[in-house]
Amino acid sequence: MSPFLEAMQRVPDLLAAHLLLAASALMLGLVISLPLAIWSARRPLVARAALGFASLVQTIPSLALLALFYPLLLTLSALVGGGIPALGFLPSVLALTLYAILPILRNGVTGLANLDPAVIEAADGVGMTGWQKLVMVEAPLVSPVLMAGIRTAAVWTIGAATLSTTVGQPSLGDMIFAGLQTQNWALVLAGCLSAALLALGVDALLGVVEHGIAERRRARAIGALVVLAVGVLAALAPVMPTGQKSVTVGAKGFGEQYILARLIGHRLERAGYRVQYREGLGSAVVFGALAGGDIDIYVDYSGTIWTNEMKRRDVPSRAAIVEGIGVWATKTHGIRMLGALGFENAYAFAMREGDAAARGIRTLDDLVAQAPSLKLGSDLEFLERPEWAAVKRAYPLKFKAAQPYSPTFMYRAIDSGAADVISAFSSDGRIAAQKLRVLGDPRGAIPGYDAILMVNRAHADDADLIAAVQPIVGAVPVALMREANYMVDRDRDKLSPEQAARWLEARLGR
Repeated sequence: MSPFLEAMQRVPDLLAAHLLLAASALMLGLVISLPLAIWSARRPLVARAALGFASLVQTIPSLALLALFYPLLLTLSALVGGGIPALGFLPSVLALTLYAILPILRNGVTGLANLDPAVIEAADGVGMTGWQKLVMVEAPLVSPVLMAGIRTAAVWTIGAATLSTTVGQPSLGDMIFAGLQTQNWALVLAGCLSAALLALGVDALLGVVEHGIAERRRARAIGALVVLAVGVLAALAPVMPTGQKSVTVGAKGFGEQYILARLIGHRLERAGYRVQYREGLGSAVVFGALAGGDIDIYVDYSGTIWTNEMKRRDVPSRAAIVEGIGVWATKTHGIRMLGALGFENAYAFAMREGDAAARGIRTLDDLVAQAPSLKLGSDLEFLERPEWAAVKRAYPLKFKAAQPYSPTFMYRAIDSGAADVISAFSSDGRIAAQKLRVLGDPRGAIPGYDAILMVNRAHADDADLIAAVQPIVGAVPVALMREANYMVDRDRDKLSPEQAARWLEARLGR
C-alpha cells in the first residue's frame, strides 16, 4: 500500500472529529452573532464595541488563542472545584467561536445598516411590529449578505480547527503535525487535502443555501441544510457510546512519543479497549491532561516531571527521581506511575564531531569559553524550560544566537550549519547517524530522564489496563528505542510511527 493511501486510512475518524468541532463553533458563533448584529444595527455605540472586540480577536494568532484558553479554564476549574475540562473540545470550540464571530457580525450589521430606508418606512406605515418587521422584511433582505459572512466564517473555522491538535482535541491537524514532526509528507498531504476538501464542500453547500435564499428557492436551501445536518450527525457516530471500554492515549509532539503511544495502544486494543489518541501535546499541558482526565495513559520523562511539575532544582540519582515522582504523583493527583520503561531520553548538548574535535570541546565546561561564537539550536520548548535555567546556573553559557526548531528541523539545522550546538535527545538515532558528539555534564545540571509510564486516577486500579501495559515496564532498552526512532526520523526508507511500533513490539516479544 502506498504511503498516501495508508495515511488516508486515518482520515475518517479525524474528519468526523474535525467537522463536529467546526460545526459546533460555527453554530455557537451564529447564536452569539445574530442577536448581537441586530442590537448593533440599532445602537451605534454597541456596534463600535462589538466590532472592535471581534476585530481585536482576529489579530491574535489562532494558535495563541487556543493556548490561552488552557490556563483560563484551568484557573476557572480550580475556582469552582474542578469539573471543567481545560483541554480538548471545550477550549477548542471556545477559541474557534471567537474567530467565527467577526465575519458573521460584520456582514449582519452592514446588511441591516444599508437597507433602503423607504422599505423600512413602508413596513412602519402598514403597522408592522418590530418583530414582524425583522422577520418579514429585514431578515429576507439581509440574508444574502449574512450568508456570505457565514460562508467566510465556516472556511476560517475549518482551517483554524487543524490547530486544535495542540490543546488535545482530535482533528485533521493530528495528521499534519505528526507528518511535519516525522517528515512524513504523505501524512501532511492527506491532512491538508482532507481539510481543504472539507472547507470547499461546506462552502459549496452554504453557497447553495445562499443562492436558494436569494432566488427564493426554499427547497434548494433546505436540501443543502439537510445535507449539512446529516454530515454533522454522521460525525457524531464515532463518539456515541458503544459499550466497549474506551481509553485515551496521550503523546507529545515528536517521533518517539508517537511510537510509544502506538505501542501502548496496540496492547490495549488486544485487551479489548477502544483506543483513541491525543497527540502533539506540549510538555506544559500533557501532565495536566492526565491529572484532569483528558487523557488516561501516556509516557513522560522523569526529569520533565521533576523540574516542570514538582519544581525541584536538586539533581539526585535517576532512581531517586523516579521513586520521588511516583510518591508525589499519587499523593497530589491520584496518578499511578507504573514504572520506568527501561531507557532514558535525556537532554544532551551535541555538536558535529569534526567541529567539536577541532575546537577541543568535550564537555559543557569546555563549551563555555567558545559559546559566544556559536549558534544554539533547541527544540521548541527547551529555552523556556527549567532545565535550561539550571544549565545556565551551572555553566555561564552565552551563545551568539539561540533559535528554537521543531525536533526534526533542529537536527537538520546542525547538519546544514545553521546551528553549531543543539539540545539533542539521548535516545535519538540521529545522534549516531549524523556523527554528533554528545557533550558531558560534569556538574550534573541536567537531571535523569527515564521514560515513565503513567495512568490517571480513573484507571489507577483498572486491573485489565494495568495487566495489558505492565509487560513493557522495564523491557525497552535504549538501543532498540534509538533504532525505532531512527526508522521514523531518517530521510530514506522511512517508516510510520505505527510501523515502527509494530517493529518494536516484535523485537520486545511481549
